[in-house]
Amino acid sequence: MPELPEVETVRRGLQPAMQNAMIARVQVNRPNLRWPFPENMASRLNGATVQQLRRRSKYILVDLSTDETLLIHLGMSGRMTISGDQMGQFAHNHPKAEKHDHVVFDMDNGARITFNDPRRFGAMDLRPTGQINSHSLLAKLGPEPLSNAFDETYMIARLSGRNTPIKSALLDQRIVAGLGNIYVCEVLFRTKISPKRKAGALSHLRAASLVPTIRKVLSDAIEVGGSSLRDFRQTDGELGYFQHSFDVYGREGRPCHTPKCKAKITRITQAGRSSFYCMQCQR
Repeated sequence: MPELPEVETVRRGLQPAMQNAMIARVQVNRPNLRWPFPENMASRLNGATVQQLRRRSKYILVDLSTDETLLIHLGMSGRMTISGDQMGQFAHNHPKAEKHDHVVFDMDNGARITFNDPRRFGAMDLRPTGQINSHSLLAKLGPEPLSNAFDETYMIARLSGRNTPIKSALLDQRIVAGLGNIYVCEVLFRTKISPKRKAGALSHLRAASLVPTIRKVLSDAIEVGGSSLRDFRQTDGELGYFQHSFDVYGREGRPCHTPKCKAKITRITQAGRSSFYCMQCQR
């Protein structure tokens, strides 16, 4: 499932095509994805101008001139692709519709944004903009890891006394929003912390070290368009490239990247998810 860097990559890709443009027409090709679409979604979106595209955790938020916000979740296989961009100008040369093109946005600048989702685990919802933060998917989220609210003091306080493994704590969206399995594995390798280490047993120094490392890993991934392992594509159809920089994720049995370390990457299962780490470097 796309994590924060992938969703941020999609948001940035959509921005030139959607922000400050009017939605001329929306085509909804089925009644639901993961759950039913909002009532009269197409008619509520038609004619609205996109004022801002934001991201909260793994969700894209599209603020509209109608004082409503469209919430978009890509799910496991959802893609949002843009067609019609030639030499920096949008034109009406869109590809033939595909089987799983569930929602199509035609903008007044000629751009077409297509939401394609073969597995249909994605979702869309429409809520008043002033109430969007109380949405059930957003209300209990922790701070954004790239925001000022996420700092060393906060991290130390939230991990203190926790008896859960640090891997599970960092995946808890109530503690920090947007982190998923891939990037938590990479963060723990860079900080040399074992995924099995109890969160509350970390020294303040080691807990604090997680903050800049989380920011660095996420920023590095965003810079190269996220990670493409199965279904993820950028809005222009290109792959992300961060998977070529993985230190541990998916590298079971391969040599550790730490200089002079002769160990190989190990995979264990924690709470039903694979954790990849170096047993020698990470303690």
